[in-house]
Amino acid sequence: MLIGEYQHNIDPKGRVIVPSKFREDLGDRFYLTKGIDGCIFVLSPAGWNRLCEKVNAMPVSKARGLQRFFFSGAVEAEPDKQGRILIPQALRSYAGLKKDVTFIGASSRAEIWDTAAWNAFNSTLTQENIAEAMDELDF
Repeated sequence: MLIGEYQHNIDPKGRVIVPSKFREDLGDRFYLTKGIDGCIFVLSPAGWNRLCEKVNAMPVSKARGLQRFFFSGAVEAEPDKQGRILIPQALRSYAGLKKDVTFIGASSRAEIWDTAAWNAFNSTLTQENIAEAMDELDF
C-alpha cells in the first residue's frame, strides 16, 4: 500500500527522486500517466495492468476517452541508481510541474503533484467533505 507524503525537487533535466518507500512498493519499473485533478498517476505493473483490463473491458463508445486520456501520454519509468526518474515534458506540462513537487501515496497508486497545486487542493477539503465521504464508507 502506498501511503505518505514526500517533498522533492525536479532538476533542470526533468528528473526527480522517487521516495525510496515508493520504489520498494512499485518495483523496478512502473508507469506514469496523466491523473485526475492535474496530477500524475504512478502505477505498479500490476496496477497498470488492472487499469488496462478495466478500460479495455468497457464498450468502445465509453472507453475511448479514457483510453486516449490514460494511454496517450503514458510512459514506463525505471529509476536510475540515485532513484531518479525522468518525467517527460508533456507530463510535466500537464501537471504544471516546475520545481517543487509532492509525491503522495493514494493506496494502490502514487501521485506526483506540483506542491502549490497540492496545497491548493488540500485547502478545498473540509471536515464536512470528509465526514460526508466517510458516511459512504459506513466507517
